[in-house]
Amino acid sequence: FITTNCALQFSSRGIRPGLTTVLARNLDKNTMGYLQWRWGIQSAMNTSIVRDTKTSHFTLALQLGIPHSFMMVSYQHKFQDEDQTRVKGSLKAGFFGTIVEYGAERKISRHSVLGATVSVGVPQGVSLKIKLNRASQTYFFPVHLTDQLLPSAVFYATVGPLVIYFAMHRLIIKPYLRAQKERELEKQRESTASDMLQKKQEAEAAVRLMQESVRRIIEAEEARMGLIVVNAWYGKFVNDNSRKNEKVKVIDVTVPLQCLVKDSKLILTEASKAGLPGFYDPCVGEEKSLKVLYQFRGVLHQVMSADNEALRIPKQSHRIDADG
Repeated sequence: FITTNCALQFSSRGIRPGLTTVLARNLDKNTMGYLQWRWGIQSAMNTSIVRDTKTSHFTLALQLGIPHSFMMVSYQHKFQDEDQTRVKGSLKAGFFGTIVEYGAERKISRHSVLGATVSVGVPQGVSLKIKLNRASQTYFFPVHLTDQLLPSAVFYATVGPLVIYFAMHRLIIKPYLRAQKERELEKQRESTASDMLQKKQEAEAAVRLMQESVRRIIEAEEARMGLIVVNAWYGKFVNDNSRKNEKVKVIDVTVPLQCLVKDSKLILTEASKAGLPGFYDPCVGEEKSLKVLYQFRGVLHQVMSADNEALRIPKQSHRIDADG
């Protein structure tokens, strides 16, 4: 593709016109080549190659122009975490000197991304640039530390933001996000309270209807030393001692699971267990698990699986060691 735009700059010296034309082409699935020509305001010819993948972003650029001619190489690594952490570094050398930049950015809330970049150059010195993107707004805070290349300035520019970030993340950001999540969950629970009560009543009615079928299934499984569900629980389990005061929200699903046993096998697909007959969601919007204690061939087995995880029992790996 090709794009062209014009600009007029008004100054004490009069009106200065400018023209910028960009020609771009896909070199492969992840690589773009750009050729840019600027005339009038900071006239230059620039060519660059940009490669962008799921885990990295690489740029190589060369510019010949007035007043700046330079070559630049930059690389950015994208971590595959929920905070969308990125670490980047670049080297820029030209008639103005040499600049090395390195930094990182991270998502600190649903709509906010915080980044910091350290710039070390000759003869520019050392500077720190902090950038906050909030929705469609950008806040930029450049801090010039020194005109000289001092190791102490580089150290403080690197370590200072890290210490401040981790302190703010632990003392301010994390508690705020936790409180925000709790408020959202509380609103969701309030809006779905009547619906959950109805589903609970429907599940209890379904369990009552299953009793006779379950009795026959248990008799058949006992006769062949097959699969007997001793106990089964579904919901949110709290194992962390720091959260021991948090309310445990689980329901007994022993009867519904035993009803699904066929020929000494129980197979559940990759879908939420809340939709199974005799089940309902006891903790809307929160992570849930299914914990099953069962007997097979007279030996106790135990397994815990995530809500959307497929489950197949019996399995040898679920066996409880008698010595343990």
